[in-house]
Amino acid sequence: PQAFGGALDKLDSRALVILRETLAFYSPLADFAFAMQGLGSGAITLAGSAQQQSRYLTAVARGDKIAAFALSEPEAGSDVGAMATSARDDGDAVVLDGVKTWISNGGIADYYCVFAKTEPTKGTRGITAYVVDANSAGLDDSEHIHVMAPHPLATVRLTQCRIPASAQLGVRDGGFKLAMQTLDIFRASVAGAALGMARRALHEAIDYARKRSMFGQRLADFQLTQAKLGEMAALVDAAALLTYRAAWLRDCVGTSTPAQAQAYSAQAAMAKMAATENAQRVIDMALQMHGGQGVRVGSKVESLYRDIRSLRIYEGATEVQQLIIGKSVLKGAA
Repeated sequence: PQAFGGALDKLDSRALVILRETLAFYSPLADFAFAMQGLGSGAITLAGSAQQQSRYLTAVARGDKIAAFALSEPEAGSDVGAMATSARDDGDAVVLDGVKTWISNGGIADYYCVFAKTEPTKGTRGITAYVVDANSAGLDDSEHIHVMAPHPLATVRLTQCRIPASAQLGVRDGGFKLAMQTLDIFRASVAGAALGMARRALHEAIDYARKRSMFGQRLADFQLTQAKLGEMAALVDAAALLTYRAAWLRDCVGTSTPAQAQAYSAQAAMAKMAATENAQRVIDMALQMHGGQGVRVGSKVESLYRDIRSLRIYEGATEVQQLIIGKSVLKGAA
């Protein structure tokens, strides 16, 4: 928020989508860096105490602190209720034990929003969030994870990690709801990032088709090429409309009632699923159109091919989005 150094008075989903789309068009890594500052501070914006907001949000906005969101575990990705990381009270402190993995900004973050079980038998209803500084004793974020599109990613180990009770983020046992609210904000923006990559792939394909000579004419002159570009353009625009609709719904209709929240969740899931899946198809077609040049390391379409793949998994895999949409459709039909 503007009060803590942000550009706007409150979150504007349409601005967030357009920012991520623009950044991803030029550099998916720049988009990642921008998005993680938001995801890693979003829970503090939603539920942080005045002291937590003052301490962390202003520094995040300036770039003085790097933020991270620590939810996933080795055996708890989409199934958040299977979380094993524990948090127990010890006087005026809380002791955390467990392992978080696939944590973006892991190893370079200044703090982590960590979700842990405070009531082990209550599943998602027994999770609480905490703000944990990276230099806390018992926190080890040195195990880097190497992936096909390199970016800061690590396993974070918490071993008798002792933090003050004031580090609790939001209400006790309200961590699952807070995590889902945070992810809901950014789900449509993931679609925006995918849209930016798809637009870049289409741009690269058009440029290459116009320049590439083949059998005495340009690649762009072949009807097969024109048909493929037409399909790519339609996929991009379909994703754009779903993405912008989801962002508009959050900004202009809101999510304050259960019905509004459900409608937004379903629309954001549609946007995320369609935009990431369509982008994968568009980028694959752009690479195919480039022929051998498309798989050459260092070419733009080759890097896009690697960059897009993770977006179909993180912040809710495509299959999870399908479940969200399906349940919403069944509930609406009833």
